[in-house]
Amino acid sequence: MIFRRFLLAAAALFAAPFAQAQTAAQPAAQLPPEQAALKAHVQFLASDALRGREAGTRDYDVAAEYVAAQMLAIGLVPGAAGSWFQPFKLVSYKPAEKAKWSLVRGAMEIPLQFGIDYVNTPVPATPDFKAEGGIVFAGYGIVYPEGKRDDYKGLDVKGKIVAILPGVPQGLPNEVEAHFGDDEQKAAIAQQKGAVAVIVLESLAQREQIPFEAIVPYYDYERTTWARPDGTAFATAPGAPPVGYVGPAGAEKLFQGAKIRWADVLAAQRRGTRVPTGALAGTLRVASKTRLVTQATRNVAGLIPGTDPSLKAEYVVLSAHLDHVGVGDAVNGDRIYNGAMDNAIGVSTMLEVARKFVASGEKPRRSMLFVALAAEEKGLLGSDYFAHYPPVAKDRLVADVNMDMPILTYPLVDVVALGAERSSLGPVIAAAAAGEGLAVVPDPSPEEMFFVRSDHYSFVKSGIPAVSIDTGPGGQGAEAQKRFLAENYHKPSDQIDLPFDWNSAARYMRLNYAVARALTDAPERPRWNRGDFFGVRFGGYGAQ
Repeated sequence: MIFRRFLLAAAALFAAPFAQAQTAAQPAAQLPPEQAALKAHVQFLASDALRGREAGTRDYDVAAEYVAAQMLAIGLVPGAAGSWFQPFKLVSYKPAEKAKWSLVRGAMEIPLQFGIDYVNTPVPATPDFKAEGGIVFAGYGIVYPEGKRDDYKGLDVKGKIVAILPGVPQGLPNEVEAHFGDDEQKAAIAQQKGAVAVIVLESLAQREQIPFEAIVPYYDYERTTWARPDGTAFATAPGAPPVGYVGPAGAEKLFQGAKIRWADVLAAQRRGTRVPTGALAGTLRVASKTRLVTQATRNVAGLIPGTDPSLKAEYVVLSAHLDHVGVGDAVNGDRIYNGAMDNAIGVSTMLEVARKFVASGEKPRRSMLFVALAAEEKGLLGSDYFAHYPPVAKDRLVADVNMDMPILTYPLVDVVALGAERSSLGPVIAAAAAGEGLAVVPDPSPEEMFFVRSDHYSFVKSGIPAVSIDTGPGGQGAEAQKRFLAENYHKPSDQIDLPFDWNSAARYMRLNYAVARALTDAPERPRWNRGDFFGVRFGGYGAQ
């Protein structure tokens, strides 16, 4: 590939001034065994032969077989109800047609035009969806007691269609903002309140980013979810799904005849004040026909059974996503998106942590599950399925430690543990990092909301204390991460000839081992910090 010679030359130049980074340019045979083992997994998983490991393809299945074989060789036992694999189905879905909506006020029907007033969105859980009801505008559709906010206060939405704005108002904590920035999470609140459907109205902020008119041609883009064991597609709020997106012209029509005006809603957004809410006039009939296509895929799970009579029924999970994005548009003639850093190195680390557990000769007190997850790149789907249908009782999963795209091209100085401050996992990670001579530092880019963008978040939503341990910005870190994101992230050049610092990779592996070992052997179960937003919202142990 054209990138290969350039990156190898760059690796040598980058490494020369730094003695600790010189192992990056060494052949595998010259690496210490711990580092060579890490590199060997990456070399296979990120090879052209696996064509980017896209979930739902044979290429991913080959990667899954490799991970299962490695788990067997290391000495694990099957961790998914007697199997190495937890099979499930991916569901790709898109609108099957341009839906027809109608708005009725008294004896008058107000025309609503597709592409001018609204576009419909697919409803995977109910492919032929219809709803009819009065309309209630609920502002941003947020209920956040900790922030003294309830957009449903004084509103009766039972049997109604709820209209909301996308995004969140100013002033929410970054991670709370990320949670409520998901329309599905808002739909879950509407469902709890008794609504039958949700429509999203274009906000001023959304219009500045991508105006309604620009979205219309792409209304039928393909999305992906997973199927429940009964075959139905998963949705966060199947009883009150988001069914469409409404532009400014459509919003004007919906607000005609109501006590609150659309102009007042726009003015409140400009001022940054609370938007008015209330019932709108008339009855709205909405529909959505959805086309579904399924593909089979699977998570891979290996187990080290615990030995303590009172603790072995509890499970600590170490996770990393196995998939990448497959074959795509050519860059300098290369169409294979190998995914070495994202996330072959995470899976490699997980396997070598498992090897270190077995090689220690000291079995953990709690049981330890090592899980290679599918379809992270399609929306955290493998982890979401696993968290909904774990191979053990859900309340027996006590913690998840996730590894996703640690950037390991420089001498490691510190790490970032996303979510560590929310539970008792934080002090455990700090102690383990200190043992490796590493600091734990805050997320340097909280505005990117990485806390909700990796597989550990699926465990969080199931009430399980969870973190994702990432490499930090100290030393050369900030510049190395910036370079990787600009030049290699989700590009064919994310491959084995990046200037990996295998010494740092080994330190990162030992850190994750120390964290996992401490969690499996501690007498006390990991717990959420009392009153933590996510712990309370998802019923986590210790949060109340």
